[in-house]
Amino acid sequence: MRVVAGKYRGRHFEVPRSFKARPTTDFAKENLFNVLRGYIDFEEDAPRALDLFAGTGSITLELLSRGCAHVTSVEMDAQHISFIRQFLQALHAEDDVTLLRADVLRFLRKASGPYDFIFADPPYQLPQLTELPDLVLDNDFSSSLLAPGGLFVLEHGKTQDFTSHPHFLEHRAYGSVNFSFFR
Repeated sequence: MRVVAGKYRGRHFEVPRSFKARPTTDFAKENLFNVLRGYIDFEEDAPRALDLFAGTGSITLELLSRGCAHVTSVEMDAQHISFIRQFLQALHAEDDVTLLRADVLRFLRKASGPYDFIFADPPYQLPQLTELPDLVLDNDFSSSLLAPGGLFVLEHGKTQDFTSHPHFLEHRAYGSVNFSFFR
């Protein structure tokens, strides 16, 4: 895993082979952040971000590297949380991240925001994957998670289509990695 851009650019972290997580490819991550520059000025705005299904922490690290003021990362797997904590310590960035070991679906039912940017990279076979935009954008359980003008990006497989969702903005595909953007 490598950081594509920003203050940690070029840093590498070896992901253990025992990980169940499928990290977002560097190619897809680089293209995603190129598109995000049209929506978010990471350096000027210093947005607050939420990384759901954090996995290896690749997106969390990229968000910090590019200028997010604070990132909240939610991941269920204890081994993954430990890995993320280790690279945050190596970068002396522990204070910039709230690292939560939690089930994302339960977290969404009680979480509060607002966050300027929310990213979710669930397992592609998650039965509730198609419900995630509504759980994030129409959060009736607490105050709105997404700040006014904020952006939610969902990574998913090619079989999901969110174009008819009322908050859908655009879709991007990079190989087998798909991103749907919502506002």
